[in-house]
Amino acid sequence: MPEAEMPGATEAAAPRAPESLWRNGDFLKFWAGETVSLLGTQVTNLALPLTAIHAFGATDEQVGLLRFLQLVPYLGLALLIGVWTDRVRRRPVMLGANLVRLVLIALVPLMYWWDALDLTVLLAIACAVGIASVVFDVSWMSYVPALVRTPEHYVEASARMGTSSSAADVAGPGLAGLLVSAVTAPVALVVDACSYAASVVSLLLIRTPEPRPEPAAERHLLRELRDGLGWVLGDGVLRALALIGFCCNFSMVTVWTMFLLHGTNDLHLGSTALGAVFATASVGGLVGALVSRRVIARFPLGPVYLVAQSALLLGPTLVAAAAGPRPVMIAMFVASFFTTYLGLGVAGVVIVSLRQALTPQSMMGRMTAAFRTLLFGGGSLGGLSAGLLTGWLGGRGALTVAAIGSAAVVAGLVVSPVVRLRTLPTAPRETAGR
Repeated sequence: MPEAEMPGATEAAAPRAPESLWRNGDFLKFWAGETVSLLGTQVTNLALPLTAIHAFGATDEQVGLLRFLQLVPYLGLALLIGVWTDRVRRRPVMLGANLVRLVLIALVPLMYWWDALDLTVLLAIACAVGIASVVFDVSWMSYVPALVRTPEHYVEASARMGTSSSAADVAGPGLAGLLVSAVTAPVALVVDACSYAASVVSLLLIRTPEPRPEPAAERHLLRELRDGLGWVLGDGVLRALALIGFCCNFSMVTVWTMFLLHGTNDLHLGSTALGAVFATASVGGLVGALVSRRVIARFPLGPVYLVAQSALLLGPTLVAAAAGPRPVMIAMFVASFFTTYLGLGVAGVVIVSLRQALTPQSMMGRMTAAFRTLLFGGGSLGGLSAGLLTGWLGGRGALTVAAIGSAAVVAGLVVSPVVRLRTLPTAPRETAGR
């Protein structure tokens, strides 16, 4: 995306970006709505599998299948949706996606009260919510540059969104644990439904005009899919970010799901204790997001990425090694997830900023879709693998295998071209005809 230009606007007509995003009212509205929505999503991440376990006696494999169905739509649909979102304005798409998620999540407690909920229906709702999440996620990362307007603010915007995600990681699991204990897991999902309503309101309040994408001389679905994948896989930095991101998401979702099963079935930790472990550990992500801008400003970009991603990939070793009295084990669990989330908090800001800086606005949706396909594809396969491995090896054995596999990815990280970067690259020119 050109430094001061959006598609369809002339350089003279382009609005001047504010000195700080604190003065960008529409970005602040979006940020607030998405922060509330992310908090609700964290409640669902814990309440949905606990609903399957406690209400329907789901096995390890069935919980893994639930996690797989939540994320597998990214594998099959993200690229198609990315092509579509490059052809339309994104805000109406995001509004529709969140309305759908609101209704679907609200159905779970309603059907539970009506005795109409079973495991098959829960799995179907999880998959449908996943489809709506694909639509929203592919759209919002492409929409933020239209609100921010200049590449100089990409790191700031990414840091603020990362802070929100990390804050939700801190508050969400603890809130979810308390809600599940107080009102049961299905009813706790009401919080997530309300959070989507808050996001819808925030989007409706935004007044920044979103430029209509310029029609290309010729539209061809397969060509546009190829362009999106080609853009990511053809650039060494983007390709490395995507492939390593696949491995990182696979690791995180695998370990998270395995620990949930191990903690619930083997260690007999209650929902409040599980929520407390995730919430306390997630302070690392909040710290990482808060310090990321200062760290990136002080140190070369590549080494920051290397250290942060290494922390993420090596964190699971502490979960696998946890032993001894219960307080010691819980402390090691917290330290493991703290290290992982700390690395994620810093690395996430670097990754999103690089993606936005290296991609023109006309390719943003397809680039985001390609990343979402790989990142959440890794997550979906991680959830499925977690259920299968836990059922086969038991909780401790499965966590050991996952930790070894995660640590092995560090070797690929060291040779990545990303670690050689010193600063954020210059924004690319718009690609004609796309």
